[in-house]
Amino acid sequence: MSRHILSAITAAGLLCAGAPFLGCSSGRTHESTGEYVDDSAITAKVKAAILEDPALKTLQISVKTYKGVVQLSGFVDSKEMVDRAGKVAGQVSGVRDVKNDLIVK
Repeated sequence: MSRHILSAITAAGLLCAGAPFLGCSSGRTHESTGEYVDDSAITAKVKAAILEDPALKTLQISVKTYKGVVQLSGFVDSKEMVDRAGKVAGQVSGVRDVKNDLIVK
């Protein structure tokens, strides 16, 4: 009986010892801590780039980033603004792709 208890305690200890490392890995639907920090930095840089563009700075454009893919959403005045925002976002360092969901109002 004590052998089974000792085995269970050892298995539980090994499982707990590996648990902190499980949070650091990434999967299809989960970002690692490093990826989250990188994506936050990319989002900030894209927002700054949009605000620096005179034609885009007055528009309400939402920016989200997941694993280097930037998603733009919101309403703009013309198709040219949709294209311009996508181009500005795509030129930011670290951006792997742009999903442009902007809508012309």
